[in-house]
Amino acid sequence: MSQEHLDTLLRRGVADIIVESEFRKRLDEGKPLRLKMGFDPSSTDIHVGHAVGLRKLRQLQDLGHTVVLIVGDWTAQIGDPSGRSATRPTLTHAQVVENAETYLDQFFKIVDRDRTEVRWQSDWFGPFTLADVLKLTSQFTVAQFLQRDDFAKRFADNQPIAITELLYPLLQAYDSVEIQSDVEFGGTDQMFNLLVGRDLQEKMGQRPQQCFLVPLLVGTDGVQKMSKSLNNYIGIDEPANDIFGKTMSLPDSMIVSFFENLTDIPDEDVAEIKHIIDAQAGNPMDIKKRLASDLVKQFHSAEAAIEAQAFFELTVQGRGIPEDIPTFNLSTADGLEGKRLSDILLEANLASSSGEARRLINQGAVRLDDQPIPENVGADTLTAGVLRVGRRRYLRLVSGD
Repeated sequence: MSQEHLDTLLRRGVADIIVESEFRKRLDEGKPLRLKMGFDPSSTDIHVGHAVGLRKLRQLQDLGHTVVLIVGDWTAQIGDPSGRSATRPTLTHAQVVENAETYLDQFFKIVDRDRTEVRWQSDWFGPFTLADVLKLTSQFTVAQFLQRDDFAKRFADNQPIAITELLYPLLQAYDSVEIQSDVEFGGTDQMFNLLVGRDLQEKMGQRPQQCFLVPLLVGTDGVQKMSKSLNNYIGIDEPANDIFGKTMSLPDSMIVSFFENLTDIPDEDVAEIKHIIDAQAGNPMDIKKRLASDLVKQFHSAEAAIEAQAFFELTVQGRGIPEDIPTFNLSTADGLEGKRLSDILLEANLASSSGEARRLINQGAVRLDDQPIPENVGADTLTAGVLRVGRRRYLRLVSGD
């Protein structure tokens, strides 16, 4: 690999490398590195914010290195306190395992399955004894952990910090010891945890891992970190139309960051895009279409990207209605009596839950023949027409055979 290629790999989609000179030295040694990334399956979706680090893992896999994916089936039951102002709710082990299955399917949309080891924390923490816990906790002090910004702020504000949260960085660090990690990947909000892993390895006689920090993408609202809980995310497993449409909704100020961190277009193209946006020398919508198409190609296919762009241009730009939309027969549907509009949205897969369906209705995002339905009306009051949910979901309501 050329020096220029390596420099680009270590710059684009990278916030910091601790310690970069040591990392480059390890690459020069010519031995396959063990690239650690852990994830807590606290939810079922991976979004493009996660994809920044996953893409970097794949690039290094292509150079012959091995990804070691840690399924945090123990730490997920605690909840990562990084960047949190309050204690996270805990999950049961059954919830964690169920979420992990979906997570892994999405993970391997980006990372090469054949060059990945999947390890579960329970393999080593399951047999842990109280003596092991005491030995591990004796390696650090409470004062060291209270230096973390999030812990320090909560302590100063007299907000509770659970003992289990103090354990979280230790458990993550011990993962690095167990798998003999050479490099650990994480977002910039994970720096403390990654450095604890580096310190613990050294204390236990291992060569300390390098810490590869990737930037945190801002969500579609243009303000806060991308997060499913904030509903400002683009999921990599979402339908192509949704990925395309959500990308088109990004503020213009975020376009360059998405190109830099989520695509492989040449640096020269990124610089040109930045110039066009800064100088207002072109239409940002055309640039966003290029970005949206690139993301759909990555997570679906080139054909899906073409179809998603056509769908966007028809429904959003042209305010038209696609021909091929699902149908719901109000006359033959079983048991409409007692059902609400939210039930229809759920049955037609236009909402993922009853709560989401009600929220969409309350936000005015549900329209019948382009007229808003202001409340969760009874299903038996609905009439034939085209139901539109948000900008990208449609259902044709029909009456009769």
